[in-house]
Amino acid sequence: MVLASTPKVVLGCVAFTIFWVLAVFPSVPFMPVGRTAGSLLGAMLMVLFRVMTPEEAYAAIDLPILGLLFGTMVVSIFLERADMFKYLGNMLSWKSRGSKDLLFRVCVVSAVASALFTNDTTCVVLTEFILKVARQNNLPPQPFLLALASSSNIGSAATPIGNPQNLVIAVESGITFGQFLLGVFPAMVVGILANTFILLCYFWRYLSADRDQLEGGGAHGPEVVADEEVTSHRFTPARMSHASSVNDSDCISEPIRRSESMNRADALRSRSYNSEGDIQVAIRSLRASSLSREMVEVSTVCDRRDVVVDGGGGGGPRKITRSTSHQRSVIIEDAPEQHQHPAGLFDGEKDKDDEAIGKRRRWKVIVWKYAVYLTTLGMLAALLLGLNMSWTAITAALILLALDFTDAQACLEKVSYSLLIFFCGMFITVDGFNKTGIPNTLWELVEPYARIDSPKGVVLLAIVILVLSNVASNVPTVLLLGTRVAASAAAISPASEKKAWLILAWVSTVAGNLTLLGSAANLIVCEQARRAQFFGYNLTFWSHLRFGVPSTIIVTAIGLLIVMSY
Repeated sequence: MVLASTPKVVLGCVAFTIFWVLAVFPSVPFMPVGRTAGSLLGAMLMVLFRVMTPEEAYAAIDLPILGLLFGTMVVSIFLERADMFKYLGNMLSWKSRGSKDLLFRVCVVSAVASALFTNDTTCVVLTEFILKVARQNNLPPQPFLLALASSSNIGSAATPIGNPQNLVIAVESGITFGQFLLGVFPAMVVGILANTFILLCYFWRYLSADRDQLEGGGAHGPEVVADEEVTSHRFTPARMSHASSVNDSDCISEPIRRSESMNRADALRSRSYNSEGDIQVAIRSLRASSLSREMVEVSTVCDRRDVVVDGGGGGGPRKITRSTSHQRSVIIEDAPEQHQHPAGLFDGEKDKDDEAIGKRRRWKVIVWKYAVYLTTLGMLAALLLGLNMSWTAITAALILLALDFTDAQACLEKVSYSLLIFFCGMFITVDGFNKTGIPNTLWELVEPYARIDSPKGVVLLAIVILVLSNVASNVPTVLLLGTRVAASAAAISPASEKKAWLILAWVSTVAGNLTLLGSAANLIVCEQARRAQFFGYNLTFWSHLRFGVPSTIIVTAIGLLIVMSY
């Protein structure tokens, strides 16, 4: 493909540069609009500059990828509601045999969770828990934060649903879930072991230091972040997880008053409700449980006003107070119990009735959790059987929404629609940049030396992917190089084409460990650690780089040898 006209090339480069700057640095001083708005701005400029027509822009949006993203996000939401990530967190501290055993567990658990539930979701949910475990054992958090971020990236390379770039590769290449797993999973296992070994060697002194030495400053630990620095830090990563605010200290809600006899409401009171639909679910749940004089605070944003809600079902009226700051506090207070039991029942009969009701509710929760787990396993089985990945994920999401037997609005509001919009803008921007002819021209210069039928070609191709993934981010790199690398390998053999896609998946994913800005998972861990309540730690760019460079080079090289032998 030859270069387009000079005005088209210049204007296309301007639009792509604006997109790249806002995607890599979402809070730049001159335009702190974030990644999502930056991708839309790049897409709009491509059309306004006449680099592409509006029809071509719409056609550039890949709907199967968006459908797969949406389905996996909904499934992750239900898995979190079903306490799957709480169980994974408990596995980290269960019968732990010391700091090195804990580090190994963090690497393994985060890798497996990322392969199944995406790396961003894993990092969002586990970061604060890992900080608490490190604090309880008086251990420096830096090794465990690096273990979480790096292992999540490596683990996510094993499956097409582990990260966004793998979703793109799986859809564009037509490689089935099973073929993808067989090609990359062995490399992931060896890569996790190698990464864990590097972590143990690098932090052996920290992990072997006595607690007294750590408390007395004998071992230099990570920097503690001041409160004002934590609150002033700005970050808006594009992420797959709806749970970006789960551990946000600005959105943490605490119960105002708790009755000791109301253990049945623990799960309800411990959950943060971020939407009007969630509030209604909370009100209905409290009505059903017939709680007396119970007050619960749920956080979101709204204007202050008082609303009186009819208790219904004999529960009495309830008063809801909403206030505005950085959160909305919705306090649900039951009036004194009235007519909760039929007249004439003795105290013993009332207690038996309450106990029976409590047992039925507990069984309903258990059955619902198992339904969520079985549906997720069914989705994974369907993916392994080679069914269409997008429709399989969407079907699983719809089944879970139906099994919930409540209004789906509360759940659907937790989907990261900003990420879906970000992908739409990115598809248009990258396709417009391809129409300038610059990517093809550059690839034609490199392609004769980057063929995968020779060791030197594989090394050069890996370096190109590694550099571009850290400069332009991994998903745009996959969109820019994917079809070109595959076409070059297809000229060798059909098997080489599949191998080229797997090489691209492995290198572009592991490349995220090179620098702190290499992947959204790294930035999520950094941000969650800085803003964790009572555990504010600063994972700096240079502390990550000192570990990231040797780890990325070694793990990438080992994985390439295994993927090439597939």
